[in-house]
Amino acid sequence: MNREELISKWLNNDLNDQELEAFKMLEDYDDLVKLSDGVQAFKADDYNTSSELERVLKTITPIAIGVPKKRPSNWIKPLMRVAAILAICFSIYFYTTTIDTKITTEFAQKTIVELPDNSSVNLNAKSLLAFNKNSWKNEREVTLEGEAFFKVAKGSSFQVITKSGTVKVYGTQFNVKQRDHYFEVICYEGLVGVTFNSQETKLKPGDSFLIIDGKQIAKEKENSATPSWLNNESTFKSLPYKEVIAEFERQYHVTFKLQNIDANQLFTGSFAHNNLEVALKAITLPLHVTYSKTNGTITLKRE
Repeated sequence: MNREELISKWLNNDLNDQELEAFKMLEDYDDLVKLSDGVQAFKADDYNTSSELERVLKTITPIAIGVPKKRPSNWIKPLMRVAAILAICFSIYFYTTTIDTKITTEFAQKTIVELPDNSSVNLNAKSLLAFNKNSWKNEREVTLEGEAFFKVAKGSSFQVITKSGTVKVYGTQFNVKQRDHYFEVICYEGLVGVTFNSQETKLKPGDSFLIIDGKQIAKEKENSATPSWLNNESTFKSLPYKEVIAEFERQYHVTFKLQNIDANQLFTGSFAHNNLEVALKAITLPLHVTYSKTNGTITLKRE
């Protein structure tokens, strides 16, 4: 039985089991079933089988004999390509305009950073400074981890964001040090506002703001024109010995081991950054401490 006869008998529900199996083997069986289901929703209760067969055959014949279907308009693919290109361009623009410039220093390293408004930053050892060049005209803001001395050009508000607090200034010179459990701001010129725990403290030249282990520490007036570390020397005034040791490690890339020494005892003094032996004597002799060196580890001991 040929294809047309099978379809005709199927439309009249007159196929036997053998013929039904042959009908199911037709290449366009699925299309015929779909078309029939669609027709059932619109046809009248009584219809002419011959005319219905002719209409169905006209619909499916192009598919059966391999005549290509009419393809949709070709404007969709080019439009999708344009959309993809625009999406990529937008992503690149967003990435390049929001990414920060980051400068880091290693052990015993210092560097000078020039900001977009000609402000300058001296970055101490083991520190990180980040800022966004593209948004600088609208917002002069830097993020600091470590220690830095700022010379800020006059202009709009300038902010230094740290994990411990925020420093806000209007054209001035100041030093910010933010380390583990240590946060210090010293104003050398102009006016500085330090926000810590949602409270702002105003600093005038010579004023300091110091937090150690979450507690505010009073300090004497600062008489120097710039921080000592800019001249390769670290100076301490009544600060815990552990802060001296930590700074020494950053400047000389060494590790300390303390024996019978109170790390919280206060130390006043200084050490240079260019001579290890002289620096060790500077931080041990005042406390009557001895030292020994083994494979980059320095052991400090009090008998």
